[in-house]
Amino acid sequence: MHLLFAWRYFKAKKSTNAINVIAWISIVAIIIGSASLILVLSVFNGFEDLVKSLYSSFYADLRISPASGKTITVTPEQLQKLRGVKGVKVFSMIVEEKAFLQSGESQAVIVMKGVDENYRYVSGVADHIFKGEYDPGTGERPLLILGAVVENALGIRADRDIYGLQIYLPRRGKITGLDPTENVSIDTIQASGAFMIQQDFDNKYGITNIDFAKRALKLGPDEYTSIEIKLDDPSATEDIKAELRKIFDSNYTIENRFQQNQGLYSVMNMERWIIYGVLSLILVVAAFTMISALRMLILEKQKDINVLYALGGNKTFIQKIFISEGLLLALMGGAIGMVLALVIATLQVKYHLIKLEGGSFLIDYFPVKLQWTNFVLVGATVFVISLIASWLPSRKVFDQEFSLRSE
Repeated sequence: MHLLFAWRYFKAKKSTNAINVIAWISIVAIIIGSASLILVLSVFNGFEDLVKSLYSSFYADLRISPASGKTITVTPEQLQKLRGVKGVKVFSMIVEEKAFLQSGESQAVIVMKGVDENYRYVSGVADHIFKGEYDPGTGERPLLILGAVVENALGIRADRDIYGLQIYLPRRGKITGLDPTENVSIDTIQASGAFMIQQDFDNKYGITNIDFAKRALKLGPDEYTSIEIKLDDPSATEDIKAELRKIFDSNYTIENRFQQNQGLYSVMNMERWIIYGVLSLILVVAAFTMISALRMLILEKQKDINVLYALGGNKTFIQKIFISEGLLLALMGGAIGMVLALVIATLQVKYHLIKLEGGSFLIDYFPVKLQWTNFVLVGATVFVISLIASWLPSRKVFDQEFSLRSE
């Protein structure tokens, strides 16, 4: 019954036009607030998916690395058991170490990543070669696949590297002698190609043959820095981790893709909630206008309130009427805002109406990804804020005496 009264009050013409104006201002503010929340969160989802896809092009589904130190020892028996784990599609043995590159007067410090022949199937680096070809070479004739930023810093063309690069690597083991060059491996290596994935990788990595890397670093035949694994079904990651834990004890760390990039994902999640909190302030501002409109409505409907009380309506019933009136305003604004956001987001996905400035990013438009959870979150936010905003002025009903006599 109180919903019916609320609907009639909403449609009815008010004696004071200011009430109508303030009510519609609050509706418009809620429309803008809810639409903004949906759109900004959807754009954030789009960028998040883009970044995750770029990182997934470099990082494997699972990585086995040392719990302490820089290297792990992997026995042939462990490798045989690893091949027998159900759900493991392919794995690659990895050797990583910082290296110093020099091309004439140009220099760069990179992370050299020695990989075997399976690496191209574990990661997506081979699919992001934009110059030259994916070829890490052999142990006798190693080649280097550079990140785009590293290539630029060295001032070379990776697909036309005629003279080669000087690469300096620290040899493992105890330092001996007074000559520091005895503990540094110095080789000449040519670039075969360059990849472009994301700046974190493009300015950091160079990929070469694992046999060359192990020889330069003086690693044993069973020594590696990590094992990268691609799965048949990434959703089964945790089950396969449990199987791998039976093969690799506590001296090994087994990480999924999220754990390998925990800092990145934590920051993105924090940014999402900060954006949500800031944009929710628009709805809080709309709530103040709603409070004003309901206060004025309660004052205008004094006679109606007295009549309802005389007919048996208690104060709680009368309060529910005005709470419902506030919820009606908010839910109408919220619904319109969500529909508006849905239309704008759909147009952006289809036609890329809003462009990114600068032209230095991988795409030239704002990516958008709609998620039903965002609509639920915004709807719940609108409901809670409007419920509080409606309850505050409706308390005035309990502070007054009811009478049908007019003074």
